[in-house]
Amino acid sequence: MSADRRPGGPPTGGGRPRPGGGRPGGPRGDRPAGPRGQRSGGPRGDRPAGPRGDRPPGPRRPSAVDDRAGVARRAAHQVVLRVLRDGAFADRALHGAAEGLPPRERAQAKRLAFGAIQRRLTLDHVLGRHVDRQLDLEVRAALHIGLYELLFSDGTPSRAAVAAAVELAKPNQGFRLVNAVLRRVIDEDATTEGRPRLPADDTPEGAAIRHSHPLWLVRRWWEWLGPNQTRALLAAGNRPVELVLRVNALKAPLDDPEIPGEPFDDELPEARRITGGLDVLGHPGWRAGRFVAMSRGSMHASRAVDPQPGERVLDLCAAPGGKTTHLAALMGGEGSILALERHRGRARALARTCERVGATNVEVRGEDALEAQLDAGSFDRVLLDAPCSGLGTLASHPDLRWRIKEPDLAEVARLQARLLEVARRAVRPGGRIVYSVCTLNPGEERLGTADGATIRRLWPHKDRTEGFYVATLDLP
Repeated sequence: MSADRRPGGPPTGGGRPRPGGGRPGGPRGDRPAGPRGQRSGGPRGDRPAGPRGDRPPGPRRPSAVDDRAGVARRAAHQVVLRVLRDGAFADRALHGAAEGLPPRERAQAKRLAFGAIQRRLTLDHVLGRHVDRQLDLEVRAALHIGLYELLFSDGTPSRAAVAAAVELAKPNQGFRLVNAVLRRVIDEDATTEGRPRLPADDTPEGAAIRHSHPLWLVRRWWEWLGPNQTRALLAAGNRPVELVLRVNALKAPLDDPEIPGEPFDDELPEARRITGGLDVLGHPGWRAGRFVAMSRGSMHASRAVDPQPGERVLDLCAAPGGKTTHLAALMGGEGSILALERHRGRARALARTCERVGATNVEVRGEDALEAQLDAGSFDRVLLDAPCSGLGTLASHPDLRWRIKEPDLAEVARLQARLLEVARRAVRPGGRIVYSVCTLNPGEERLGTADGATIRRLWPHKDRTEGFYVATLDLP
């Protein structure tokens, strides 16, 4: 499954329900409640009257003149609140909350929202030392942003972080609690370097809290990779991911000076790394189809297929289309690609993407790969970018670590096995199958060396990109 497709499965040949689709967050007991001896939202009589549905859907938006929190923090608060309250996907929530913001404020909103969501377990651990009752979600979201700024964000004075978080909590009467708790954290919890006092990461339990990952996942990686590699992988899961563009050879030369970024990978001459901010969707080059945003791992999967001009290629789980259109570019637009996508809306979006980038040799069908009528042995090459748990993409999908649950892994693995059988039937003798997943979980690795496949893994902590497993099998 590509890093540019939403993880958190049990996905399908493009669009089955995702595992852990309920509200993210740990067990009920991991929510800190109100302050000791106080209600989290003030006395009951101070709360707005009327039924719950009469409450405004989001935080108030004061004028720019009196807004001490700032538009970026308010957008971040909306994102964190929607993820906590509605189980929303963080990136989609950000798209709505930050719409219309200037690039600088949008970038700040993303940094605060994604950081607070990623660090939820750590932040709740700190809050748990000062709060012993359930918090209103508006208050909890404000505390998460305030704590994140205090403990993990350099450059913001403590007084400004506290004042902003207090404003975010209003008009909920819990704003007084926010002020009290954050000041107490400054006085009691921070080390001399301003960092939180947290458990050591020499055990899975301590590492889960310190690096804010689910304990079940830390234990799995600890057993598979050992303590040192696990700690490095956990730390990488909280770092910003690189922004990489793929020059679209169907519409632009690889050395096009008008496309931002710099070449940096000899294996991927079409890749350009962005060092700094870039409004990708607002750039005229993106609108003209001259480049797309695409991770290095996704590009390596497309490159492994090595499609040749004139061949017939099958992309079994195609949306959103980064790899599909990359295959088309590698073929020079010659030959044919059949792209299957179960979800009709995503299939239509994929068709529009192909049109924008000039991938005229792609046929998009809104069909489930498990049910599609495919002639046996009729394709030269098959790409199965399989639905997966997405555990290699935790840095770019901050809510995924709380959304995916351990029991979901078995369901995803069963689906992957069924899709691989489809790929085996569809490819001709002497053809090639590429199986790729953007996860770090041995249970989802298929077509291993015992099958005669060539394996490539990408690691966030070693390769500074998203985690991928890519297996290439040439049939006799």
